[in-house]
Amino acid sequence: MTQSVPSPGLTLLLAPASMSLLPHLGIRPRGTSHPEIITMAHKAAAFAAQTGKTPLAPFTIDRREPGPNDVQMEILYCGVCHSDLHAARGEWEFIQFPVVPGHEIVGKVTKVGANVKKFKVGDRSAVGCLVDSCRGCGNCGRGLEQYCEKGMVGTYASPDVHFPGKMTYGGYSKSITVDERFVLRLPDKLDLAASAPLLCAGITTYSPLKHWGATKGKKVGIVGLGGLGHMGVKFAHAFGCQTVLFTTSESKVADGKRLGADEVVISKNEAEMAKHANSFDFILNTVAASHNLDAYTNLLRVDGTLCLVGAPEHPHPSPTVWPLLMKRCSIAGSLIGGLPETQEMLDFCGKHNIVSDIEMIPIQKINESYERMLKSDVRYRFVIDMASLQ
Repeated sequence: MTQSVPSPGLTLLLAPASMSLLPHLGIRPRGTSHPEIITMAHKAAAFAAQTGKTPLAPFTIDRREPGPNDVQMEILYCGVCHSDLHAARGEWEFIQFPVVPGHEIVGKVTKVGANVKKFKVGDRSAVGCLVDSCRGCGNCGRGLEQYCEKGMVGTYASPDVHFPGKMTYGGYSKSITVDERFVLRLPDKLDLAASAPLLCAGITTYSPLKHWGATKGKKVGIVGLGGLGHMGVKFAHAFGCQTVLFTTSESKVADGKRLGADEVVISKNEAEMAKHANSFDFILNTVAASHNLDAYTNLLRVDGTLCLVGAPEHPHPSPTVWPLLMKRCSIAGSLIGGLPETQEMLDFCGKHNIVSDIEMIPIQKINESYERMLKSDVRYRFVIDMASLQ
């Protein structure tokens, strides 16, 4: 099914204590520059939307020169997330233009600050959905920066303390400068381009599977085979789970099995669904269109969990309470992952050679790719070759 709203990479910005509200709350992330201290800027080529009604087009942005704790990266590839489309088209009311999307970023280090220990020039590196947090709250202390109590700083469309009055700019650009703590190491074994979607689609599915104990011998369902769902199938299979894919599309049965599903169920077929009643330990629902959740809570066994990682444009119908009461099962949600878990995920992918199935595009085809995404015409993630941006 077509995702009608973004995967969770930026959805925290909608929360009441989001970084988009920081100017009103007087909160400044710890460890970043004070607004009155501006590091020297250099110009970087980018693609940006000037308004929600204009297509993305060439644009020049300011990037800060690295401070003592910063890493500067040349961006080689950037994945295209559904969040990017909604931001670029002004479908989120908090977006300020111009906006440069992109939070699935891989490349190589070109410069490091004096205090940087983890990276050196030439290293393979990556940046995901967030580039800062308060670093002082309980969640940040636990490595759950995505749940920062004061609001994470998104890779794009968050207030940029280094350039007061401006927003952070994302990966549809030639370079980026990020604090070392929010830069990730990319295993040498992994293909660079196909690794880019791991920074959002990968961690969005890996994190809940790990949190709810999707291990060998567990029966796990993945709902939907798109950018998120195809990664969910790969991870569940790699964890040794009995993996069942649910899809509405007959055309995706073969692909589901190729990616690692032990069985593919057509969710519109009531007989096929009924055969799995009361049998799942965990179901990861990646579909971001409003639909009846009862179809999946009915499949959970006692203490099973249905986890949602797609937020629909319109609310799901209210689920029936009886399956929850009679089986002590739960409906839950999950948002990307923190920095330690994202690095763990990348290392796991390096060990098991797990990457996304991608279609490479030049940046000049980004607007066309958005139209194709709306039609589910990609298997399963677009990735921009940033060499095409001159």
